[in-house]
Amino acid sequence: MSPRASADQLASLGYDDVSVITVDVDESSASGPEAAAREARYRALDAEARARAATVLLGHNLDDQAETVLLGLARGSGTRSLAGMASRAGHLVRPFLHLRRTTTEQVCEEVGLEPWQDPHNSDRRFTRVRVRSTVLPTLETELGPGVAEALGRTAELLRDDNELLDQLAAAAYRTAEGLGGTDTVDCAALESQPPALRRRILRVWLLAHGLGDLSLRHISAVESLVIDWHGQKAIQIPGATVTRSAGRLRVG
Repeated sequence: MSPRASADQLASLGYDDVSVITVDVDESSASGPEAAAREARYRALDAEARARAATVLLGHNLDDQAETVLLGLARGSGTRSLAGMASRAGHLVRPFLHLRRTTTEQVCEEVGLEPWQDPHNSDRRFTRVRVRSTVLPTLETELGPGVAEALGRTAELLRDDNELLDQLAAAAYRTAEGLGGTDTVDCAALESQPPALRRRILRVWLLAHGLGDLSLRHISAVESLVIDWHGQKAIQIPGATVTRSAGRLRVG
Protein backbone atom coordinates (compact mmCIF):
# COMPACT_ATOMS: atom_id res chain seq x y z
CA MET A 1 0.00 0.00 0.00
CA SER A 2 1.23 3.50 -0.89
CA PRO A 3 0.80 6.68 1.19
CA ARG A 4 -1.82 7.80 -1.34
CA ALA A 5 -3.72 4.54 -0.83
CA SER A 6 -3.55 5.13 2.93
CA ALA A 7 -5.09 8.57 2.36
CA ASP A 8 -7.86 7.02 0.27
CA GLN A 9 -8.47 4.50 3.05
CA LEU A 10 -8.85 7.35 5.55
CA ALA A 11 -11.23 9.11 3.18
CA SER A 12 -13.39 5.98 3.08
CA LEU A 13 -13.66 6.24 6.88
CA GLY A 14 -14.87 9.82 6.65
CA TYR A 15 -11.55 11.64 6.99
CA ASP A 16 -11.64 13.53 3.70
CA ASP A 17 -9.28 16.38 4.65
CA VAL A 18 -6.07 14.38 4.32
CA SER A 19 -2.65 15.75 3.35
CA VAL A 20 0.07 13.66 1.73
CA ILE A 21 3.31 15.60 2.19
CA THR A 22 6.59 14.85 0.42
CA VAL A 23 9.80 15.89 2.16
CA ASP A 24 13.35 16.28 0.90
CA VAL A 25 16.00 14.44 2.90
CA ASP A 26 19.62 15.54 2.94
CA GLU A 27 21.32 12.15 2.70
CA SER A 28 24.73 13.80 3.00
CA SER A 29 23.84 15.17 6.45
CA ALA A 30 26.55 14.66 9.07
CA SER A 31 23.91 13.13 11.36
CA GLY A 32 23.26 10.34 8.84
CA PRO A 33 20.29 9.55 6.56
CA GLU A 34 18.10 8.09 9.31
CA ALA A 35 18.39 11.17 11.51
CA ALA A 36 18.02 13.49 8.51
CA ALA A 37 14.82 11.71 7.44
CA ARG A 38 13.43 11.89 10.99
CA GLU A 39 14.18 15.61 11.19
CA ALA A 40 12.50 16.21 7.80
CA ARG A 41 9.37 14.32 8.91
CA TYR A 42 9.08 16.26 12.16
CA ARG A 43 9.53 19.58 10.34
CA ALA A 44 6.67 18.65 8.01
CA LEU A 45 4.47 17.51 10.90
CA ASP A 46 5.22 20.66 12.86
CA ALA A 47 4.35 22.88 9.89
CA GLU A 48 1.09 20.99 9.28
CA ALA A 49 0.15 21.14 12.97
CA ARG A 50 0.76 24.88 13.08
CA ALA A 51 -1.19 25.45 9.87
CA ARG A 52 -4.16 23.50 11.22
CA ALA A 53 -3.72 24.55 14.88
CA ALA A 54 -4.01 20.83 15.62
CA THR A 55 -2.56 18.05 17.74
CA VAL A 56 -0.51 15.47 15.83
CA LEU A 57 -1.11 11.82 16.73
CA LEU A 58 1.91 9.65 15.96
CA GLY A 59 1.89 5.89 15.48
CA HIS A 60 4.99 5.01 17.53
CA ASN A 61 4.50 1.85 19.58
CA LEU A 62 6.27 0.05 22.41
CA ASP A 63 8.62 -1.73 20.01
CA ASP A 64 9.69 1.66 18.60
CA GLN A 65 10.35 2.84 22.15
CA ALA A 66 12.41 -0.25 22.98
CA GLU A 67 14.46 0.20 19.81
CA THR A 68 15.12 3.83 20.73
CA VAL A 69 16.38 2.85 24.19
CA LEU A 70 18.64 0.12 22.77
CA LEU A 71 20.11 2.54 20.25
CA GLY A 72 20.78 5.02 23.05
CA LEU A 73 22.50 2.32 25.10
CA ALA A 74 24.69 1.37 22.14
CA ARG A 75 25.75 5.00 21.69
CA GLY A 76 26.53 5.42 25.39
CA SER A 77 23.96 8.20 25.64
CA GLY A 78 22.77 9.88 28.83
CA THR A 79 19.34 9.79 30.41
CA ARG A 80 17.93 12.33 27.94
CA SER A 81 18.34 9.82 25.11
CA LEU A 82 17.59 6.70 27.16
CA ALA A 83 14.30 8.27 28.28
CA GLY A 84 13.12 7.56 24.74
CA MET A 85 10.05 9.20 23.26
CA ALA A 86 7.53 11.08 25.39
CA SER A 87 3.87 10.08 25.21
CA ARG A 88 3.14 13.81 24.89
CA ALA A 89 5.53 16.55 23.81
CA GLY A 90 3.83 19.82 22.91
CA HIS A 91 1.48 19.19 20.01
CA LEU A 92 2.89 15.67 19.47
CA VAL A 93 0.98 12.80 21.09
CA ARG A 94 1.83 9.11 20.90
CA PRO A 95 -1.28 7.18 22.01
CA PHE A 96 0.10 3.71 21.11
CA LEU A 97 3.39 3.96 22.99
CA HIS A 98 2.38 1.22 25.46
CA LEU A 99 1.15 -1.23 22.78
CA ARG A 100 3.32 -3.82 21.03
CA ARG A 101 3.56 -3.58 17.24
CA THR A 102 1.86 -6.95 16.86
CA THR A 103 -1.14 -5.61 18.77
CA THR A 104 -1.53 -2.61 16.48
CA GLU A 105 -1.23 -4.90 13.45
CA GLN A 106 -3.92 -7.21 14.87
CA VAL A 107 -6.25 -4.27 15.49
CA CYS A 108 -5.80 -3.11 11.89
CA GLU A 109 -6.61 -6.60 10.64
CA GLU A 110 -9.71 -6.90 12.81
CA VAL A 111 -11.19 -3.60 11.63
CA GLY A 112 -10.21 -4.14 8.00
CA LEU A 113 -7.41 -1.58 7.71
CA GLU A 114 -4.25 -2.17 5.73
CA PRO A 115 -1.35 -0.24 7.34
CA TRP A 116 1.31 1.50 5.27
CA GLN A 117 4.59 -0.43 5.38
CA ASP A 118 7.56 1.84 4.75
CA PRO A 119 10.02 -0.12 2.53
CA HIS A 120 12.92 1.46 4.44
CA ASN A 121 11.77 -0.52 7.50
CA SER A 122 13.13 -3.69 5.91
CA ASP A 123 16.38 -2.21 4.61
CA ARG A 124 19.16 -3.64 6.76
CA ARG A 125 21.54 -0.84 5.80
CA PHE A 126 19.85 1.14 8.56
CA THR A 127 20.83 0.55 12.17
CA ARG A 128 17.29 0.74 13.53
CA VAL A 129 16.16 -1.94 11.06
CA ARG A 130 18.87 -4.30 12.33
CA VAL A 131 17.84 -3.59 15.93
CA ARG A 132 14.21 -4.29 14.99
CA SER A 133 14.78 -7.42 12.96
CA THR A 134 17.70 -9.02 14.82
CA VAL A 135 18.78 -7.43 18.12
CA LEU A 136 15.43 -7.10 19.92
CA PRO A 137 14.12 -10.54 18.81
CA THR A 138 17.43 -12.12 19.89
CA LEU A 139 17.19 -10.50 23.32
CA GLU A 140 13.64 -11.79 23.73
CA THR A 141 14.73 -15.27 22.65
CA GLU A 142 17.76 -15.41 24.94
CA LEU A 143 16.40 -13.49 27.96
CA GLY A 144 12.75 -14.40 27.70
CA PRO A 145 9.66 -12.41 26.74
CA GLY A 146 9.08 -8.96 28.19
CA VAL A 147 12.32 -7.26 27.11
CA ALA A 148 10.48 -4.60 25.12
CA GLU A 149 8.18 -3.89 28.06
CA ALA A 150 11.17 -3.66 30.42
CA LEU A 151 12.92 -1.21 28.11
CA GLY A 152 9.72 0.82 27.94
CA ARG A 153 9.52 0.96 31.75
CA THR A 154 13.18 1.99 31.87
CA ALA A 155 12.43 4.87 29.52
CA GLU A 156 9.54 6.03 31.72
CA LEU A 157 11.63 5.93 34.90
CA LEU A 158 14.53 7.75 33.27
CA ARG A 159 12.19 10.37 31.83
CA ASP A 160 10.89 11.12 35.34
CA ASP A 161 14.45 11.32 36.72
CA ASN A 162 15.60 13.49 33.83
CA GLU A 163 12.71 15.94 34.26
CA LEU A 164 13.49 16.35 37.96
CA LEU A 165 17.21 16.90 37.33
CA ASP A 166 16.38 19.44 34.62
CA GLN A 167 14.15 21.34 37.07
CA LEU A 168 16.87 21.33 39.74
CA ALA A 169 19.46 22.49 37.21
CA ALA A 170 17.24 25.33 36.01
CA ALA A 171 16.66 26.44 39.61
CA ALA A 172 20.39 26.28 40.39
CA TYR A 173 21.18 28.27 37.26
CA ARG A 174 18.71 31.00 38.26
CA THR A 175 19.58 31.25 41.94
CA ALA A 176 23.12 30.06 42.68
CA GLU A 177 25.35 32.94 43.72
CA GLY A 178 27.77 33.92 40.96
CA LEU A 179 26.23 31.46 38.51
CA GLY A 180 23.23 33.14 36.94
CA GLY A 181 23.24 35.37 33.89
CA THR A 182 23.57 34.49 30.25
CA ASP A 183 26.82 36.33 29.53
CA THR A 184 29.19 34.33 31.71
CA VAL A 185 29.10 31.61 34.35
CA ASP A 186 31.45 31.20 37.28
CA CYS A 187 33.69 28.13 37.08
CA ALA A 188 34.08 27.76 40.87
CA ALA A 189 30.31 27.80 41.35
CA LEU A 190 29.91 25.23 38.58
CA GLU A 191 32.64 22.98 39.97
CA SER A 192 30.86 22.82 43.34
CA GLN A 193 27.75 21.31 41.73
CA PRO A 194 27.21 17.53 41.46
CA PRO A 195 28.21 16.29 37.97
CA ALA A 196 24.64 15.50 36.87
CA LEU A 197 23.51 19.03 37.73
CA ARG A 198 26.66 20.72 36.44
CA ARG A 199 26.23 19.29 32.94
CA ARG A 200 22.57 20.28 32.90
CA ILE A 201 23.36 23.81 34.10
CA LEU A 202 25.86 24.13 31.27
CA ARG A 203 23.20 22.91 28.85
CA VAL A 204 20.68 25.48 30.14
CA TRP A 205 23.31 28.20 29.78
CA LEU A 206 24.21 27.18 26.24
CA LEU A 207 20.55 26.87 25.23
CA ALA A 208 20.10 30.46 26.41
CA HIS A 209 22.51 31.39 23.61
CA GLY A 210 20.41 29.61 21.00
CA LEU A 211 22.70 26.58 20.77
CA GLY A 212 20.35 23.62 20.43
CA ASP A 213 22.27 20.90 18.56
CA LEU A 214 24.38 19.76 21.51
CA SER A 215 25.32 16.20 22.39
CA LEU A 216 26.76 14.85 25.63
CA ARG A 217 30.17 15.00 23.94
CA HIS A 218 29.79 18.75 23.39
CA ILE A 219 28.59 19.38 26.96
CA SER A 220 31.44 17.29 28.38
CA ALA A 221 33.97 19.22 26.30
CA VAL A 222 32.70 22.50 27.75
CA GLU A 223 32.66 20.93 31.23
CA SER A 224 36.37 20.15 30.83
CA LEU A 225 37.04 23.89 31.01
CA VAL A 226 35.64 23.74 34.55
CA ILE A 227 36.83 20.44 36.03
CA ASP A 228 39.89 19.63 33.89
CA TRP A 229 41.27 23.07 33.18
CA HIS A 230 45.02 23.18 32.55
CA GLY A 231 45.36 26.43 30.67
CA GLN A 232 43.29 25.63 27.57
CA LYS A 233 41.45 28.74 26.45
CA ALA A 234 38.59 27.59 24.26
CA ILE A 235 36.31 24.73 23.20
CA GLN A 236 34.63 24.62 19.79
CA ILE A 237 31.01 23.41 19.73
CA PRO A 238 28.44 23.61 16.90
CA GLY A 239 27.69 27.28 16.31
CA ALA A 240 29.94 28.80 18.98
CA THR A 241 33.22 28.93 20.85
CA VAL A 242 33.29 28.67 24.64
CA THR A 243 36.25 30.35 26.34
CA ARG A 244 37.52 30.50 29.92
CA SER A 245 38.94 33.75 31.24
CA ALA A 246 39.42 34.99 34.81
CA GLY A 247 37.61 31.98 36.20
CA ARG A 248 34.48 32.44 34.09
CA LEU A 249 33.08 30.84 30.92
CA ARG A 250 31.89 32.95 28.02
CA VAL A 251 30.19 32.02 24.72
CA GLY A 252 31.52 33.76 21.63
